[in-house]
Amino acid sequence: MPCDLSALNDEPRLLMEASLRPVQGSRFQPTGFPNLGHAVYDSPDGEGRIVLVESAQSMANRLESVCWDEVADDWVGPLRGLPVVRVVDGSGKALTNSLLDAHRLNSPYILEGKDKSVLDLLKQRLVTLGVGSVDLRELAKVLLEFDTNALLHGVFLAKKDLAGGRLRLPRSLSAFVEAENAKVAASGGVKNDVVDPSGDTAKGFGNVPFARDEWVAGKITAFFNLDLRQIRAFGLGEDVTRLLVMLALFKIRKFLVEGLRLRTACDLDATGVTVTRPRDFALPDLAAIAREIPGSIEAVGSQGLFGESRVLTVKYEK
Repeated sequence: MPCDLSALNDEPRLLMEASLRPVQGSRFQPTGFPNLGHAVYDSPDGEGRIVLVESAQSMANRLESVCWDEVADDWVGPLRGLPVVRVVDGSGKALTNSLLDAHRLNSPYILEGKDKSVLDLLKQRLVTLGVGSVDLRELAKVLLEFDTNALLHGVFLAKKDLAGGRLRLPRSLSAFVEAENAKVAASGGVKNDVVDPSGDTAKGFGNVPFARDEWVAGKITAFFNLDLRQIRAFGLGEDVTRLLVMLALFKIRKFLVEGLRLRTACDLDATGVTVTRPRDFALPDLAAIAREIPGSIEAVGSQGLFGESRVLTVKYEK
């Protein structure tokens, strides 16, 4: 029986929150930023501090990574048949793809190598967008064919010979993780050199003491925001809209089951998921979503919306 998405029909957003906790003990390691370290800020009510556990940029990557089977070098089972651009080296060995690369279809490994096959295809398909305001519906149509995933996580085709570098699509699915009432759990250690404790530490010898900051918190929450209005505005039809919503739900559910080991010292469990808008939407479980998605992919594919080839391969050579 198909998953019931009727509660979303007239909603502009689907908002969800997942309660998280460390799988062992109480400490966790938040994400860090160059020249900043951990992102720490006062709570709006002034009653404590909040630490950013995972940023929107990183969460996009994590929601994508749970969709790829690294052993098979393919989509995970339920998602097979979705379009993707693969990148191989001169010997045919896999390098990356438009799902896993940080820039998705705008990856330099896809657009900047000697193999211009995908770039030339994009030029042909996007030629009408070179003059005047960008028609996001036409851009969405092309992305559906080449890199369906980008319709959820956004893309910026910055090359000048692609409509002057103006082709930008914002995220339809965004997420982040915050910890409330956060406090530093300071610790440290020593890298021991049993051969020469007083050796030259600049060369990796000697004993090296170090400080380490982990955190504890009263509450850790993952937030998810699916822009239903933007997905419908793509104008790609009911089957595509349903596929994109189901794909987003698959990503969220699978991340909460398999993707919460964010770092060695940040291994989390989900203890519950709440839909905060619309409150009458019953979130399907992962098994139900996984059963439906293959049929949804074929429903879109049977209309020719994925183009002639669902897998394009680019050979990257400098």
